[in-house]
Amino acid sequence: MTASRIVSLGHYQPPKVLSNDDLALLVDTDDEWIRTRVGIRTRHIAEDETLVDMATEAAQKALANSGLLPEQIDLVVVATCTAVDRSPNTAAAVAARLGVRSPAAYDINTVCSGFSYALATVDHAIRAGSATRALVIGAERMSDTIDWSDRTTAVIFADGAGAAVVEAVPDEQSGIGPVLWGSEPDKGDAVVITGWDPTISQQGQTVFRWATTQLAPLARETCRKAGIEPSELKGFVAHQANLRIIDAIANKLGLAEDAVVARDVVESGNTSAASIPLALSKLVEKGELRSGDPVLLFGFGGGLAYAGQVVRCP
Repeated sequence: MTASRIVSLGHYQPPKVLSNDDLALLVDTDDEWIRTRVGIRTRHIAEDETLVDMATEAAQKALANSGLLPEQIDLVVVATCTAVDRSPNTAAAVAARLGVRSPAAYDINTVCSGFSYALATVDHAIRAGSATRALVIGAERMSDTIDWSDRTTAVIFADGAGAAVVEAVPDEQSGIGPVLWGSEPDKGDAVVITGWDPTISQQGQTVFRWATTQLAPLARETCRKAGIEPSELKGFVAHQANLRIIDAIANKLGLAEDAVVARDVVESGNTSAASIPLALSKLVEKGELRSGDPVLLFGFGGGLAYAGQVVRCP
């Protein structure tokens, strides 16, 4: 039997940093209001960098960390909700930049849960024998969708990308657990990005109540599917939506005291599909998570869609 594992990670953030004090010059808000409600202090905003630029930078770093050559990759998947071009898709554009030869390439859009959805589809493709080595990328240029006069969204969203190289391994070396995924489409209008000149809007309280009351049991079920207790996890990397949401889910999970909880939202804001690989890559790079550590990834948001899996760190 064939399974898959993550062999390396990489991330990229634009150099421009927007602080809460900077935002206070643009919209009616202040540092205390933002930190109290969402926990964010800074966020990175793209200027000249395109979505493809950021995705490529993260993928190049992941590829370099893997020791593999571009021609050894046969599948490229990009999770994003902010692609501007319809064709070629972002995955194909990134593959061309990297010099990946003849890959299967597609984009996936489940907004903030996109990376976990993409990772699951790649795992399934490898298990089915349709791919051997893949690049899985979460990339967003959320600043393209922001109404900078709306403090309910302008203070939250940001730009960046994270990537993982995934390869086939024997089943006994599996490093990506079964996915738990789903959605509540009747609540889909709680987060929307609509129109040809898209602007994001959300029903903040609806999303907050859903996330803090409904998601912890789903996260525990994800662990059950992987055959692991939450107390055995070494890390928890949720979608970096809101610090209060992350802490609420983590507190309900029953994690060990020494488990690492990703709180990259404080420095990076909400980067939608990029937030999980971005936060995970940083934790591994800093040595806060080590090779083989079991980590729960759990994405949620627009749709309202969710997805999660337990992975082993590269």
